[in-house]
Amino acid sequence: MTERVLFQSFLPTQGRPRAYVWKYSQAIGGRRPRHFHAEPEMNLIVAGSATFGVGDRVVEASAGDLLAFPPGQDHALLVASPDLYLFAAGMEPAFSSEVLSAERESVALPLRVKLETADFAALARRAADVVDRTGIEQRGAELWEHANWLGRRALGAAGRAMHVHTRRTLHIVREEPHLDLDSVARKLRAPASELSRYFHRDMSMTLVRYRTRLRLLRLIQLIDEGARNLMASAAEAGFGSYSQCHRIFQSELGCSPRQFFASGLRGRMQQVYSP
Repeated sequence: MTERVLFQSFLPTQGRPRAYVWKYSQAIGGRRPRHFHAEPEMNLIVAGSATFGVGDRVVEASAGDLLAFPPGQDHALLVASPDLYLFAAGMEPAFSSEVLSAERESVALPLRVKLETADFAALARRAADVVDRTGIEQRGAELWEHANWLGRRALGAAGRAMHVHTRRTLHIVREEPHLDLDSVARKLRAPASELSRYFHRDMSMTLVRYRTRLRLLRLIQLIDEGARNLMASAAEAGFGSYSQCHRIFQSELGCSPRQFFASGLRGRMQQVYSP
């Protein structure tokens, strides 16, 4: 059975910023349940240790680790040490692509990267300077660019970067979420089995499910932008039919599209926190 997760936007609705940084400490609490969103997100572990559920993988992280969650990838903080402290940064997808102009995938880091001590300290200082503030788009963009650059440098030293097939697949399916595995494989001129294996390894979820998430995100975006016809929007989002859209929406989010958009359920879902 498909595990249900919540759709919870990373960016605050008030003021509609394109970038935001917030802090989490175990002492303060306010933990989100397993969720996904359209914004790419990065977490910098400043102190303590934590266990995250990311897709179908459990990821252990500690001070100095940088975690990256591309759009649509579900994640949750499962276990935290009493001294856990982290910064979470997220950006509007188009803004992220603008900032990382050479990397259209928005975030192309693996799930977890260990930073060098000096790099970690510099990034933590920069995050502390912008955390929980409004009007931080420029500084947030600089933080985002810096974090991605440091992450890639650490990966180069460790020799374990995200596979090129995964990076290119992320770009293709974000542009064309209706494409199936075989179609993506033909575009990349790579064996479908190899592409699928590397994608699952790097993303901790199957390409099939990731495509589903992107289509859900696209449908939500279309309605948010003013589209009124659910059937037409479902087709534009890449669903084969509205009945397929309804079935997948129910399986992933536990409600129908109409319930999500018209009953206030979406707002209540956004406000859910784990005990």
